Amino acid sequence: MCTNLFFWNVRGINDSAKHRPFAQWLSSHQPFIGALLETHIKEPNLNQLLSTLCPGWRYISNHNTDEDGRIIIIWKDSVSVQEIHQTRQSLTCKITLQTGQHFFFSAIYASNIREERLDLWSGLVEVQQTYYLEDQSWLIGGDLNQIIHQAEHSSPTVNHLTADMVELRDFLLDIGIEDLRFQGNARIWTNKSPENPVTKKLDRAMVNNQWIMNFPNSIATFLPHEFSDHSPCVVNLACPLPTSCTKPFKFFNHLTSHPNFLSSTEAAWTLAGSKAFDLSSLGFKLKNIKRSLKTLHHESFSDIQKRVCEANNLLKLVQVQAMAAPSTTLFNEER
Repeated sequence: MCTNLFFWNVRGINDSAKHRPFAQWLSSHQPFIGALLETHIKEPNLNQLLSTLCPGWRYISNHNTDEDGRIIIIWKDSVSVQEIHQTRQSLTCKITLQTGQHFFFSAIYASNIREERLDLWSGLVEVQQTYYLEDQSWLIGGDLNQIIHQAEHSSPTVNHLTADMVELRDFLLDIGIEDLRFQGNARIWTNKSPENPVTKKLDRAMVNNQWIMNFPNSIATFLPHEFSDHSPCVVNLACPLPTSCTKPFKFFNHLTSHPNFLSSTEAAWTLAGSKAFDLSSLGFKLKNIKRSLKTLHHESFSDIQKRVCEANNLLKLVQVQAMAAPSTTLFNEER
């Protein structure tokens, strides 16, 4: 079963030069549902264009509330999609999987005008209250056109929290939504200007607590930029947990008190070269030290319970001998 869904600000997908790259991207990542944002496709052209981009897929759009249809949700027949709410800046659906599991997905394309974004936030609160989404798995994904912290902007001149940042952060706290764990690009939007590059984290994949309970292995991946100035985001509902053939290395603090700790560490470091000029060589040197420390720990502390028992038994034997035939030699052995 396919477990990928996506959202992507494609900025003018009606441009014919973007059709083939998008179709190839869709074929490569195999999502079962996704949201296209900032499409600028007029409703009369919608059916023909989507038949070219993703033949056989079903779709809904927010053309009823925005003539440009800035949000389009497409999906395969393997899932069931029910639209429950739409505005100029959001489109919310209930999605039912083949397994019978369902969740709610709100695709967002927020305005760059603060007053209009306030309408979006209040609309999402209304959706949450109307459909009791605090008790349902809820995913909000898309372009929020606003960062939450100055670190989400590449420019050093953006160095403090603004009222808009605090406003968005407080709104997300109020409705119980937080970022889904993610990997890939940290700043999703780029101005594509080599002379004066600027990047920001305008796009987010956010979920509530119920989502985390029902889809604990889900993860969002912000992929490299394609033809758009926004990165595509793919959400995997069931990302396999990492596996390893060996146990992870654990450093035990008691090793530092071993008389051979410094000498064995120094020898392993020197053996891999006296200096590390890049992360690759540093990693190699650290791996050598890890092997040395594992050997030291195994030789000195493995089967520690067995060693303690043997030492105790030997002590008892010496004590018995000392009591049976006291002598200076046995006294020193007992000490």
